[in-house]
Amino acid sequence: MNKILLMLISLSIVSCASTDKLSFDSELSEFKYPHSVDTYTFSSQRQSLKMRYMDIGKENSKVAVLLHGKNFSGYYWERIMNELESKGYRVIVPDQIGFGKSTKPENYQYSFAQLARNTHGLLKSLNLKKYTIVGHSMGGMLAVHMSTMFKNEVEKLVLVNPIGLETYLDLVEFKDPEFFYGNEKKKTVEIFRNYQKKFYYDGDWNDSYEELLTPFKGWRNGGDWELIAWNNALTYSPIFSDDIVDKFIKVKAPIYLINGTRDKTGPGRGWKREGVTKVMGDYTKLGKAIQKKNRKVNLIELKGLGHMPQFEDYDRFSKVFYPIF
Repeated sequence: MNKILLMLISLSIVSCASTDKLSFDSELSEFKYPHSVDTYTFSSQRQSLKMRYMDIGKENSKVAVLLHGKNFSGYYWERIMNELESKGYRVIVPDQIGFGKSTKPENYQYSFAQLARNTHGLLKSLNLKKYTIVGHSMGGMLAVHMSTMFKNEVEKLVLVNPIGLETYLDLVEFKDPEFFYGNEKKKTVEIFRNYQKKFYYDGDWNDSYEELLTPFKGWRNGGDWELIAWNNALTYSPIFSDDIVDKFIKVKAPIYLINGTRDKTGPGRGWKREGVTKVMGDYTKLGKAIQKKNRKVNLIELKGLGHMPQFEDYDRFSKVFYPIF
């Protein structure tokens, strides 16, 4: 075996070992975000909560608010944050309560209306009255709610492979959070990786995808895993109960819907209602169906890309995303 191959194997072993030793608390205190992190402290549901957020380009007058998906938090917006700042935007990236560096409550009644209210409180505290909202995955569901609740403030609504493009409770059984808690408790890094590899990247995997797993790895090794797993479980409820399909028509702002058409994300497909035969998560059809119901929706389809087009093929994604701004 040659020396170069031995060196690569050695580096791989060291990398895996260092990953195994990662240990993060519930608020990712030791995990560094790409930009400095500020704190918005507020009272909600009889408790004091801390919403952590990044805020760059404060000298710019245009504002973009980026809302993360369920399996991530604000850190994964780094490349898009930097590019939008270079285009003259102030960019606000919050971690929702229950996610990332923000508070993980022992108990909280999660809903997208509540998360929208929390996020609006942050923006109000910064004296921001007009902004573009970008939402990816679960963040897309939140973005739609914000755009209906604060319709005179949202200038543009940009959605990247949002979930919620079909009414889940018409198709699946509603599960108690205990069901999801049991699943979360058993989740390992390998299970999490294999899920994303299969459903996000069509079986492909690389170092940049692996890097996105870092917070989960540290949490899984840390002492707060039960609290994190419980919050992960609680945040499934609004995905199933807070329907957005009929909300698009209520949005005042222009809507841009960017869909990687290979996406097959269909929450709850494993426990469909009896007699339901519809194929869930068919993004080749979901975007068109939403556009048919509301002609204000500007549908942009990226054929052959999946749930994470901004990572899977940034060049193709950027050619349709940045012209919106």
